[in-house]
Amino acid sequence: MDFLEKIKEYRAYEERLKWEGTFADYLELVRKQPEIAQSAHSRLYSMVISAGVSEKNGHKHYHFFDDSIYGLDESIERLVEEYFHPAARRLDVKKRILLLMGPVSGGKSTLVTLLKRGLEQFSRTDEGALYAIKGCPMHEDPLHLIPDHLREAFFEETGIRIEGNLSPLNTMRLEKEYGGRIEDVPVERIFLSEDKRVGIGTFSPSDPKSQDIADLTGSIDFSTIAEYGSESDPRAYRFDGELNKANRGLMEFQEMLKCDEKFLWHLLSLTQEGNFKAGRFALISADELIVAHTNESEYRTFISNKKNEALHSRIIVMPVPYNLKVSEEEKIYSKMIRESDVSNVHIAPHALKTAAIFSILTRLKESKSRGIDLVKKMKLYDGESVEGFNSADIKELKHEHQDEGMSGIDPRYVINRISSAIIKKGVPSINALDILRSIKDGLDQHPSISKDDRERYMDFISVARHEYDEMAKREVQKAFVYSFEESAKTLMNNYLDNVEAYCNKNKLYDPITGDEIDPDEKLMRSIEEQIGISENAKKAFREEILIRISAYARKGKRFDYNSHERLREAIQKKLFADLKDVVKITTSSKTPDETQLKRINEVIARLIDEYGYNSTSANELLRYVGSLLNR
Repeated sequence: MDFLEKIKEYRAYEERLKWEGTFADYLELVRKQPEIAQSAHSRLYSMVISAGVSEKNGHKHYHFFDDSIYGLDESIERLVEEYFHPAARRLDVKKRILLLMGPVSGGKSTLVTLLKRGLEQFSRTDEGALYAIKGCPMHEDPLHLIPDHLREAFFEETGIRIEGNLSPLNTMRLEKEYGGRIEDVPVERIFLSEDKRVGIGTFSPSDPKSQDIADLTGSIDFSTIAEYGSESDPRAYRFDGELNKANRGLMEFQEMLKCDEKFLWHLLSLTQEGNFKAGRFALISADELIVAHTNESEYRTFISNKKNEALHSRIIVMPVPYNLKVSEEEKIYSKMIRESDVSNVHIAPHALKTAAIFSILTRLKESKSRGIDLVKKMKLYDGESVEGFNSADIKELKHEHQDEGMSGIDPRYVINRISSAIIKKGVPSINALDILRSIKDGLDQHPSISKDDRERYMDFISVARHEYDEMAKREVQKAFVYSFEESAKTLMNNYLDNVEAYCNKNKLYDPITGDEIDPDEKLMRSIEEQIGISENAKKAFREEILIRISAYARKGKRFDYNSHERLREAIQKKLFADLKDVVKITTSSKTPDETQLKRINEVIARLIDEYGYNSTSANELLRYVGSLLNR
């Protein structure tokens, strides 16, 4: 479709969404669709829920945040369950400022931006539709027109509570333009928009000497005083402050704790009573969710100041730490690269994962639990199985340090170093070693890294390099084994036959000689030793395998190569060990013969076709693994 046609279609769609009528018409809409009269907090919660919720291991996952926020499921679950949901139910939480606290580049601003964009889209749906008194600069709720003495009867009839009073401007308009006939007041459907300043406001602190409180609450229009005769005439006032314009939606208070105190005191009345003072008028009602964000050091300074106690009690702090899962960190980097000008550069498989391993290690804190180092902790957090630990251990680890994830390397630094690696290398392909080298070079230039942290981070680069070495060897191992899956399945089935005979004290049948033979202990041990199963532990491991096979059989499922992660790892390592000399000779030969060259070309083709490499990164991988095997 022609792009201009798409623009015309969207314009026609926007026209179809528009609605205008009288207050009497609006009341009919409310009776048929009560949710259009919901509060700002309730509308935001409905928006999040409407995108879908799933549950896993007792935790809820809110799909509204998919594809934008990674690795913060627990923080988001707490945010929704402890703030959005109770606030939507008109509980006292609604009267609190939501303060997102976390390290730089941790996702606070992204989260708020996502909520703002979401509200803009949601207001264009039937479920999220909202209406306002036409011509009102604050997009006021039409139900404010209903007098106080009738509101109880309205609640009994509709189940809708009305909170807030009619603004000074609309009070005057009601009397002067409509003679007090509220049923004739015009009402229109509105669409939230940050750009048009409808229901979404953003306030940023600047120089306290030059920034005016009018930025929040509006100001007098001196050009109209001669016409209206008084500064207290609401028609002579511009209701254009951020608190005015954010009414019915969301107000973002960027770096709130950097603001001058005079800007913060207006929030006391707004949060507790739902109104604020502007000009020479009575208190002005506002229905809006206030979201602020700050870092940990500024928050600690704020709460240590006794003068801030009144405001502190009206704040709900939601920690937003760094992501602590390698797989989710990798998604963050992929997303940032897709949105950049380097999205056309080929990044070799495992390169971003290696960078993520480094980043996550810098954010983790040492555990007091015996036998758990940072690498094991990292793998457990990412959902990998680690021998000797279970889900209960993960829960205990997460509660050990309440501030885990509040410090460490931020994603922007890694992306900056990836960009530097691309520019420095000068070719449209980079690998894990290029990125680690760039990260290492950049540590000296990082202004906020102390000498001790730099030394610690250098150690983490070495650990990430070691993890990559293992991944690289496994990748080449798979590519070298012709029909790897079939070879692995054959070896595994042979192993399982021997394990079953061993555990049941049976003999095996030799298909060639027809003789009965003992289980092949040498074969079983050669596989089990690949994953560190000791002589004393072999019996328990083999019995555990049989129990797993029985459990699968009871459920009508087939135990296969992917059913037991540790056994699969052992099989892979055994196959690679058997081929190690072949790989070593083939990859390290400076003048490969015809057979070796054919094998190299086959492996490179497999790495490109099946594993996501290009010719440059595949050749680099082979050379690197060859050097590893020759050490």
